[in-house]
Amino acid sequence: MGRSLFNLTEPLGIYSVVRRYTTARNRAVPFRWSAPAASYMDYEAPIIESPSLSSHLQNPLLAPPEPVEGYNYITCYDPATGLHLDTLPADSPTDIAAKIGLAKDAREDWSHSSWGDRRRVLRSLLAWLVKDQEVCARVACRDTGKTMIDASLGEILTTCSKLEWLINYGEIALRPERRRGNLILSHKTSTVHYEPLGVVAAIVSWNYPLHNALSPIISAIFSGNAIVLKCSEHTMWSSRWFVGAVRECIYACGWNPDIVQLVCCLPDDSEVLTTSPDIKHITFIGSETVGRKVAMAATVNLTPVTLELGGKDPCIILPRTNIQKWSSVWMRGAFQSMGQNCIGIERFLVHSSLYEEFMTEMADRVSKLRLGSVLSSSAEGFVSVVDGGSMINNARFDELERLMTDAESLGADVRCGGTRWRNPYSEQGAYFRPTLIGNVNEQMEIARTEVFGPVMLVLKYDSVDEAVGIANGLHYGLGASVFGPDQGPCKEVAMSLECGMVSINDFAVYYVNLPFGGTKGSGYGRFGGPEGLRALTNPKVVVVDRFPVLAETSIPVVVHSWDFVSGLISALYGQSWKARMVGLTKLIKAATS
Repeated sequence: MGRSLFNLTEPLGIYSVVRRYTTARNRAVPFRWSAPAASYMDYEAPIIESPSLSSHLQNPLLAPPEPVEGYNYITCYDPATGLHLDTLPADSPTDIAAKIGLAKDAREDWSHSSWGDRRRVLRSLLAWLVKDQEVCARVACRDTGKTMIDASLGEILTTCSKLEWLINYGEIALRPERRRGNLILSHKTSTVHYEPLGVVAAIVSWNYPLHNALSPIISAIFSGNAIVLKCSEHTMWSSRWFVGAVRECIYACGWNPDIVQLVCCLPDDSEVLTTSPDIKHITFIGSETVGRKVAMAATVNLTPVTLELGGKDPCIILPRTNIQKWSSVWMRGAFQSMGQNCIGIERFLVHSSLYEEFMTEMADRVSKLRLGSVLSSSAEGFVSVVDGGSMINNARFDELERLMTDAESLGADVRCGGTRWRNPYSEQGAYFRPTLIGNVNEQMEIARTEVFGPVMLVLKYDSVDEAVGIANGLHYGLGASVFGPDQGPCKEVAMSLECGMVSINDFAVYYVNLPFGGTKGSGYGRFGGPEGLRALTNPKVVVVDRFPVLAETSIPVVVHSWDFVSGLISALYGQSWKARMVGLTKLIKAATS
């Protein structure tokens, strides 16, 4: 391709390809319905080389370059060290509109791709991600401050699993499907066709820059759409690199990479995307406040929206649960990515008989967590001695400490943490101490507010009904967990919870190939699984005659008779055989009179 697409030190970086690319496939290609893959390994695809990162991955710059007059810029920092990564130009409203246009033009050719073509692109992306998983994890760590383990589990493993599912089963979810009719339409055949919408958009959060970028992209392009992805300004540096890899895979497979566009803009300019008439669907992942604004903006063109707005996920621990057995899972649920996880466990509802044992065990574990940067060149920079990374920034530290102080004044027991932490090796890093806080009740502000930080919040209950009431008492309803010695009672509790997803004796195992989303204040719609794919399509119903030569719909004169129509309805839908026979008699009499 000539000059690399991935030199992140250039002002325009990966977008330089837009000006140089000429469509390689300018002919119309008939859409082919191929059989689903038996395995994603059956599809050969080019494996791209890992994009260049210049020196930024190992040695972030200490000072930003001089800005160019006339541009708005976004400055990117490593939150674990406070060191500068890059200063990059923000997209203007004109740039955003142009990218939507590029996606729209490129999508015309992509709409003719076969299932095999689409699988090949995804196979290429999967092969690259597996091959270069370490550098991908390091890029995510550098831009978010998380640990390599968090990046591996939350970014790479989940993305690989979604890619594998789409390659193996995505076509099955989007094939035309036959729908059953009824007796009165027995001479008809009905099918539902899932047609691509065109250009879709995704506005994603910063906590998982690799996964949150690739997940909507692969769903969009596999369902035949083009996509404009808006990343968070907090993770612009890594998002450009990850999306650049996707574009490279598309190009290597012989297609126009303009079907995937990345928008990096200031928040005030994003309305160009949400109000564009060329955007046919919007997926939003983020806060409830911003989600409401996106939904309102989308009404300009009645654009359908899928909203995932976070939650205050409860974990109900039933009596007789083995605390030692599940404590590691609970630690992961609360402190994965330092609690910056939309489906992280924010409320532990512990039966009073287990409360003291739970608090003692968790206090011992939480107090021993070691924070730092896994990419630091200092003495702390060994992955083996860092348990948790930084937060994305320190903007919410005052609020977190206020919530802790308020809860403590009302009787809460802050056993560990509760304050920010200064890393002696990286004084500018954004670190908050892992926190365990017990004796919390429903009236405390911290029990009702999404914390989105490294806080294990513990509420005590005496009866299962009380626990369910507490869990359902908030306006959130995203995910939940139930732990107990027997799965039967756990499932009964799970079915009583007002949420979109529940794990039993596990944490967040519903994330990969199932419909992901919530209810109430946690949003609506689903992404992931067949439901998520179909949300990016127009379900078109086609009804044809089963035997057109023998039976076609006609309107006989007698249909205008009330006795004929009412007799037909009674004959077909009467609630007893006697009622149906009366209706049939009435029908025959009307037809022969």
